Amino acid sequence: MPTAPLADQLRLLDVQDADLRIQQARHKRDHLPVHAQLAELSERDTVLDDEAIARGAEVTDLRREVTKAEDDVQAVRARADRDRARLESGSSNAKDLQALQGELELLGRRQSDLEDVELEAMERLEVAEEAHTRVKAEREDLGKRVRELEHERNVAVRSLDAEIEEAEAERAAAAEGIDEGLMALYERVRAHHGGIGAAVLTGSTCGGCHMSLNPSDIKAIEGAAPEQVVRCEECGTILVRKDS
Repeated sequence: MPTAPLADQLRLLDVQDADLRIQQARHKRDHLPVHAQLAELSERDTVLDDEAIARGAEVTDLRREVTKAEDDVQAVRARADRDRARLESGSSNAKDLQALQGELELLGRRQSDLEDVELEAMERLEVAEEAHTRVKAEREDLGKRVRELEHERNVAVRSLDAEIEEAEAERAAAAEGIDEGLMALYERVRAHHGGIGAAVLTGSTCGGCHMSLNPSDIKAIEGAAPEQVVRCEECGTILVRKDS
């Protein structure tokens, strides 16, 4: 059975307390709810970004379509204006005038059809632009929320980092000068038992696993010298006897 000064065993409890506070603060820092919220918003932003790109491309295509429709209408209108000017000038013979009149009727119908195409394209463009605007606005709102959550996260992380730093300083002070063999044993036990390496023995109960030791183990512990390092038979934790 290893030995270490009783004072060092008692100080080991302060080391354990600091280690637990460090462990808990780190876990809390790594599992802040805001981390999950930011991850969710990041996924949503990716979806919105893809949608914004698609909506923007749709708007661009529809603007080209509207421009083409406008050009087509303008071309027919210009042709009709030229024919109308020739018809009104009376410089052509009767046969040509009749042909011009017939062409003007065809151009009128053609212009009407093209104007319908133009109107339908403009309506689709308006719908697409509204959808694009909505997506961009949602991304802007999401960006504001992300910045708010990032600030909240940074404040929480700084606070927890300060707790960790303080606990680490206390841990270093508590561990200074403790028997090296005792510290090495403590670190090994702590690594295999979820961060618990030392605990107080209260009556017959282990402060590490909270199990009651059997009478024979208690008798052996009670018969051990204060300098002897005793351990829980259930979990292996170093048991510190404050009443030794």
